[in-house]
Amino acid sequence: MTKVNEFNEYRSRMNEKILASDNLVLKRLFNLDTNTYQNGALSSEVKEMLGLVASMVLRCDDCVKYHLEKCHQLGVTSAQMFEIFAVANIVGGTIVIPHTRRAVEFWEALQQAE
Repeated sequence: MTKVNEFNEYRSRMNEKILASDNLVLKRLFNLDTNTYQNGALSSEVKEMLGLVASMVLRCDDCVKYHLEKCHQLGVTSAQMFEIFAVANIVGGTIVIPHTRRAVEFWEALQQAE
């Protein structure tokens, strides 16, 4: 199983369990998250890039993978991706470097899965 498939299967399985709890607050939070990244004054692509930078700075590897995949689906190029990584590292400092390494690895896996 590829890194991408493994991540997506785990995420889907756990999200189903969370949503099956029928907790109104969690359902609303998931809905708000989904709606935040829809096209608006900013495009979905720009919002996913912003989400990726924030996730890298906050050092959430699952969030980084999620936004990497969304960026890939929206046609973000590798050149753009490395500029996103640069912004995240400038904003977050050198502590973000390990997350950048894992992000590059996952980005490559996304490209190989094409």
